[in-house]
Amino acid sequence: MPKNLVIVESPAKAKTVARYLGKDFRVMSSFGHIRDLPKKDIGVNIEKNFEPTYQVPPDKEKIAKELKAAAKGSVVWLASDEDREGEAIAWHVCALLNLSPEKTNRIVFHEITEPAITAAIKAPRNIDRRLVDAQQARRVLDRLVGYELSPVLWKKVRSGLSAGRVQSVAVRLIVEREREIKDFQPESSFKVTAIFDAGGKEVPAELRDKLADDKTAKEFLEALTKASFKVGAVEKKPGSRSPGAPFTTSTLQQEAARRLGFSVRQTMTLAQRLYENGHITYMRTDSVNLAGLAIDAAKKYITDSFGANYAQIRQYKTKSRGAQEAHEAIRPTHIGTLSAGDDSGQKKLYELIWRRSVASQMAPAKIEKTEVQISISTRPEKFIASGEILIFDGFLKVYGGGKDDKILPDLSEGQALKLKAAQALENFSRPPARYSEATLVRKLEELGIGRPSTYAPTISTIQDRGYIEKKDLDGEARRLREIRLEEGIIKEQTQEVISGAERAKLLPTELAEIVNDFLVKYFAAIVDYDFTAKAEEELDDIAEGKRVWQDMLKAFYGFFHPLVEKSAGASRAEAMKVREIGKDPKTGELVQARFGRFGPVLQMGNSSSSGEKDEPKPRFAPLPEGATIESVTLAQALPMFNFPRRVGETTDGKDITADIGPYGPYVKVEKQFISLKDKDPLTISEAEAREVIAAHTRAAANKTIADFGKLKILRGPYGPYVTNGKKNARIPKNTDPEKLAEAEAQKLLDDAPDKPKFLRRGKKS
Repeated sequence: MPKNLVIVESPAKAKTVARYLGKDFRVMSSFGHIRDLPKKDIGVNIEKNFEPTYQVPPDKEKIAKELKAAAKGSVVWLASDEDREGEAIAWHVCALLNLSPEKTNRIVFHEITEPAITAAIKAPRNIDRRLVDAQQARRVLDRLVGYELSPVLWKKVRSGLSAGRVQSVAVRLIVEREREIKDFQPESSFKVTAIFDAGGKEVPAELRDKLADDKTAKEFLEALTKASFKVGAVEKKPGSRSPGAPFTTSTLQQEAARRLGFSVRQTMTLAQRLYENGHITYMRTDSVNLAGLAIDAAKKYITDSFGANYAQIRQYKTKSRGAQEAHEAIRPTHIGTLSAGDDSGQKKLYELIWRRSVASQMAPAKIEKTEVQISISTRPEKFIASGEILIFDGFLKVYGGGKDDKILPDLSEGQALKLKAAQALENFSRPPARYSEATLVRKLEELGIGRPSTYAPTISTIQDRGYIEKKDLDGEARRLREIRLEEGIIKEQTQEVISGAERAKLLPTELAEIVNDFLVKYFAAIVDYDFTAKAEEELDDIAEGKRVWQDMLKAFYGFFHPLVEKSAGASRAEAMKVREIGKDPKTGELVQARFGRFGPVLQMGNSSSSGEKDEPKPRFAPLPEGATIESVTLAQALPMFNFPRRVGETTDGKDITADIGPYGPYVKVEKQFISLKDKDPLTISEAEAREVIAAHTRAAANKTIADFGKLKILRGPYGPYVTNGKKNARIPKNTDPEKLAEAEAQKLLDDAPDKPKFLRRGKKS
């Protein structure tokens, strides 16, 4: 039986570590945190100096028993990740196994390779209580906020809501950015470009400053018709582009989003797998430091592959506080391994990490920039022609994405040029950009809010809780005025462009705006950017042994709890943003827009607490598409109370009604609901509704290959399949689905694997 028990936090990591240890070692996983605060209780004794109560969650009881049994008679080695969370996991394992943290072997490694693990076994240390205390402080702090703030939201806004300390600040950033965009007033100007002829070669140029309006732009082009042009100053200067530092957690998330289109959650999941399988170093880090061995390996690879002139060794300096230079940036464990990973996503992310790591040790790219001024005889303004030539590609050899060469013909000062064409095109100033997941990470990092382990769960949580939606925006058509000068003739026209199209941007829901406004009014300090950043600094102080963690919590709770008590006086109507729109001219009843149980709604009539049976109950209706609580008008609201609207009848006399549900507008026939994609439920005619129903019937008939009652054979987006409504089975390609008998279809369904049940790793906070 093995004499040594190594405990890591994930099963995948356990398998990889076990490959490098001998038969005297057994490797097991704690599956994340083996103990945590209880789910149904605050779990913090505030009166006893914020003493936390930890317990083994029900889903961890089995593994807890297995760990206890394996630990008997064994030397225990704690090998969870080297960060605050990993240190706390190791400390909780000690408590579970009744081991002394001061006497138990704690080993850490930044990469899961044989040399790293062997070195760690030779140099064990004790558990770092400062890191444990910092994690406990964060956990208890977030529990206090969530446990006391969430019930306030249940009473004032909607039951089931929750508010987190960092999540609420992230939501505030997105809400405020959306309001900036809504309040933004675009300003028009005209950008002037021209094409000149230099001895048969074209020279594109641009006026340095934009012109204020169409009148000024037209006057400028008219002046060009009588002008001569010549080359003024010609300036050539060398330039360079240097490689970026190796990846930290946040820069990896940002670059994976930009280059690969990965979400923050997807990036961290893939990176976790690469780390656990020994392909990359630890992926939760804010250090840009590289180990000497890694730098030497990169230099050798670069020199052997591209030549000595491509190598330029450098060590980057980590700027963020709390990052430890002993930690490393994210890099491949073996520079010579050009591809790694079990699937395409892992392979793409590994390649990105490999390229960034190698590029960081390569020479800068050398560029020659040229700027030519072109003077106008009739005007003081000057056109600028610019060019850029890549002289030496340097790090771009492996980490490309640079711009193509923009080469200008040889031009000399005083050389005459001929104007071929000029254009003044209207432009509009742009509002601030909406946040993507990557730019939100950058902003949180810039403000000092959160740490590497918090970005992905924070962004996932605010989407999962319905505060934020990730959307693609189609943009709107906008007509731009264009004034062209060609062959001495000025022409004016308009061109239509799509403005404001965006992909995968984060937008706040109305729920987010309501909750944010409530928190800003009654809990301003909790969602204050500086306060939240200061809390992170105080957690760093605890991790460095400069502050006692209970003292931080005491100071926080001293001003937080009175805010909770004060918020009890807030009215529900105020919190729900109840807005009176007007009165129904037919009944005289008050019409309001408010936030209801399932989102924004319209209400006609008042709710009363009198309890009278004959008292009319208020009626509710959805908001019109595109309207908000703040913007909806009485004229828009009144027709919404006509739903459900009777449209007419089918050809066989069944009633057709139109309505709007949680998933949008639809028509209904008996128990059949058919979505309306391009028809207005307020105006759809009987004939149009019949056609929608007929088209739906044809599509459904085409989808069904065979109907055996509960068992059906259907056509799907990935091919034919068998289903009973709960379980699906794909039909093999060499099998004709139209010839399948019921018994054969049932056997395919019986043989199909059940959907896997995923075990969640302990949360990183």
